Amino acid sequence: MAKRIQFSQLGGPEVLQLVDVEPVAPGPQQVRVRNRAIGLNFIDTYFRSGVYIPPALPSGIGTEGAGEVDAVGEGVSHLQVGDRVAYAGGPLGAYSELHVLPAANLVKLPERISFEQAAAVMLKGLTVQYLLRQTYAVQPGEIILFHAAAGGVGSLACQWARALGAKLIGTVSSPQKAARAKALGAWETIDYSHEDVAQRVLELTDGKKCPVVYDGVGQDTWLTSLDCLAPRGLMVSFGNASGPVTGVNLGVLAQKGSLYVTRPTLASYANNAQNTQAMADELFAMIASGKLVVDIQQTYPLSEAARAQTELSARRTVGSTVLLP
Repeated sequence: MAKRIQFSQLGGPEVLQLVDVEPVAPGPQQVRVRNRAIGLNFIDTYFRSGVYIPPALPSGIGTEGAGEVDAVGEGVSHLQVGDRVAYAGGPLGAYSELHVLPAANLVKLPERISFEQAAAVMLKGLTVQYLLRQTYAVQPGEIILFHAAAGGVGSLACQWARALGAKLIGTVSSPQKAARAKALGAWETIDYSHEDVAQRVLELTDGKKCPVVYDGVGQDTWLTSLDCLAPRGLMVSFGNASGPVTGVNLGVLAQKGSLYVTRPTLASYANNAQNTQAMADELFAMIASGKLVVDIQQTYPLSEAARAQTELSARRTVGSTVLLP
């Protein structure tokens, strides 16, 4: 038997249950992973509460982890039992001792990266990789705007942008978060709780504005983000923490300078084993070089997943949180 966290009804953290399940054998093109560390992400609470609907109930939860290959299914040739691996994609069920998932979703994990580091950074790190290196290839000296710069994704973006030689302006909600973003590599910060973001961007760029804005907030910052873009600039709307952007009037893009807009997702970039491994290799190299620090501030045993989610939702966590089976 193996332990896993599952839920049989939608609701708060209290619906999460630790249960014993019979290990499932991997099918064709699948691998069973013995998790050594599991990533905690805000999206997990969306599935539990019903913001995102799970495929069926009872359902496992979690999509990010790292461990060792425990068994391989038919047709899997690039992985073998004992390999160190990490993942940041479905199916749901990462909050478990054993997890079966498509072999294509796994990347090989070098010895220099710990299981805890990988579990804490895969989802957010691969997101930053595609944002700064693929959606818009940030160049040295460019001034870019990144919302929620002290958050999980933003904290990594500050460091990666600095390593690229770019000047990242990060929006934050408090002096403490401003200090954190600056310490991680932000060039400047804007406290949106009392500063006019668009006006400050205009001042910081000598009136030129930014070639790209990265916005994971969504509804609340949509128009502000457009106002921070230089003519023919790119608006990268990659999240909806404040709610989805709806009712977009394309004419606004013309009025504000023939702007471009994209709504990317990790799944569209990490869309096969080769691309995912290449993205992960760059991420792991950044960590190994010391240019990217994985800030794990909290660890919980798997049995305390409900408490971990409670702390996350209450915004009492700092940096990354990892569950340990």
